[in-house]
Amino acid sequence: MTWRHPAAVLALAALAAPAFADDDRPVTATVGGRIHLDFATFHNDDRGTPNKNDTEIRRAWFDVSGKFFLVDYKLEADFSGDRVEAKDVYLSHTFGKAGKLTVGQFKQFYSLDDRTSSNYGTFLERGNAGTTLAPLYRWGASWQANPGDFTWAASVYSLESIDAWQVKGRAAGGRVTWAPSPRDGDVLHLGLSLAREAYDNPGASGVPGLKIRPRPAGHLSDNSRLTLVDFSNGRDTDVNKWSLEYAQVRGPWSWQGEYSGATFDDGAQRGTVMATYGMVSWFLTGESRAYDRKTGRFARIKDIRHKAGAFELALRYDRMWGDQHLVGQPDLRRGSTQSWTLGGNWYLRDNLRFMLNVIESRNRDRLAGLTVDRTRAVTGRLQYDF
Repeated sequence: MTWRHPAAVLALAALAAPAFADDDRPVTATVGGRIHLDFATFHNDDRGTPNKNDTEIRRAWFDVSGKFFLVDYKLEADFSGDRVEAKDVYLSHTFGKAGKLTVGQFKQFYSLDDRTSSNYGTFLERGNAGTTLAPLYRWGASWQANPGDFTWAASVYSLESIDAWQVKGRAAGGRVTWAPSPRDGDVLHLGLSLAREAYDNPGASGVPGLKIRPRPAGHLSDNSRLTLVDFSNGRDTDVNKWSLEYAQVRGPWSWQGEYSGATFDDGAQRGTVMATYGMVSWFLTGESRAYDRKTGRFARIKDIRHKAGAFELALRYDRMWGDQHLVGQPDLRRGSTQSWTLGGNWYLRDNLRFMLNVIESRNRDRLAGLTVDRTRAVTGRLQYDF
């Protein structure tokens, strides 16, 4: 594990303590960020290429946010990779109860799993749909509002981002949620996400291909990836996506699940990807998962009860499957991937925790009726945010 930008990271970390914010000032600035240090060890079977045990700086994010006269702003970047990668870079303005307008690069509104921050997620990684189908950070404009027990958000966006400008196309999407009078320790959440994306020439003239290839055993399990659909022949491709959301919190217990899907059509080929997951969480020390009713997602844990911290156990089943065929022809590709994840989280403070996941994953070629990869992994993370 190496720090690729040590000077920049240390300089920004040094700024984390002061926050230049005052509601009476026309210009304010607050510095924040997150650092996620990960490891993974694998037990691979003899099918497929083995994954290597490894460590990584999964995230080293730093941001500056505040107001500039009549608008709010946020500038956020990740310093963990070979190059600095932009995340949220936008301006916004709230028009009272009518809602908020956002312009710039921001994370699109798709699914409870994806909208919940990596700082507050129960497992190291989101489910397969959240890591492969969610639009993530894109240039665009959005409007979002929170009328009563509902939230809704809609956006138009480019398929380009600051760091992936080679991807061409346009899209629109949105999300609506309903949580009737949520209270600490008592939440019912229902949601629906939709998106339509039109890709220009994926796979041609230097444009990246369009593939759905989940990592079933965590972020470092590249060698266990299975291609479910591949639209990289240079033809314009239309993609329709959707996700149904459900979650409940009852005291120290919570459970949630989503059912997601996408269809792909480039005129010559068609493909379908479906995904579902279900999870349950239990705080042994009595805390509850916190919920943000204004954005319809889970938030930072509140009121840790013991000096030793809070302890959480969780279990998730995650499955994703897909098929692809030439128009009017039998399937040329049909596969599936599934995994069980047992997780444990130790919250030393509300912004400092250690995570441990044990994963059992399996990939199947459903055309051949064969298991093509089976991998067990133990993954962990030390996480701090400010």
